[in-house]
Amino acid sequence: MARIAFKMKLHPGKEEEYKRRHDELWPELETLLKDTGISDYSIFLDSETNLLFGVLKAENAGALDNLPGQPVMRKWWAYMADIMESNADHSPVSIPLQEVFYLP
Repeated sequence: MARIAFKMKLHPGKEEEYKRRHDELWPELETLLKDTGISDYSIFLDSETNLLFGVLKAENAGALDNLPGQPVMRKWWAYMADIMESNADHSPVSIPLQEVFYLP
């Protein structure tokens, strides 16, 4: 099982909206993520910098490469693009983080 961490950036003043949208996560997106082998997925917010820190477990890290091709994933990205830094295809600007310590 792979553990993956990354950071993203939220636009100022969008903290409550970001949380609200995730509290109402679409069932079809949740199903897609779980069917892809994702579990223990959390996103944390550093309110001083508006940086989001995501961490998840993936049964097969390579399976995550298929997510951008899924219609519900693209729809979610478009839905979130107005409140966070996004690429031209509406995917979030996501920077992988290198693990430097782990205590199992």
